[in-house]
Amino acid sequence: MITIINIIFCLSFLVFAYLNLNDVDPWLWVPIYLSAAVCCGLVVFHLVYPRLYLCLIAIYLVHAGTIYFSKDGVRDWITKYNRPSLVETMQADKPYIEKTREFFGLLIIAGALLINYIAA
Repeated sequence: MITIINIIFCLSFLVFAYLNLNDVDPWLWVPIYLSAAVCCGLVVFHLVYPRLYLCLIAIYLVHAGTIYFSKDGVRDWITKYNRPSLVETMQADKPYIEKTREFFGLLIIAGALLINYIAA
């Protein structure tokens, strides 16, 4: 079961990395998604690195925290903008959309790595 989950995570994170190539900051997001994809892909071949997972989880959660509290970040999306939909369109035409999507992406990655850490 963990193998199937990691195949799905690996493929998803590879797609996310590809989609971030045309983002305004691909230098940040492509490595974030690629590192998660590699970690999940290695688990498929029974190569586990629990310390690496913890290190990446810590980095991603710290970055998520900075996004949460930044101007037009998640906190502003909740309080200032009253949580409008983030998925009506793929265009990030409001300032809070991009940051909120990035925040939840980091939580998904941290969750995937946490699953691998616990399974290890």
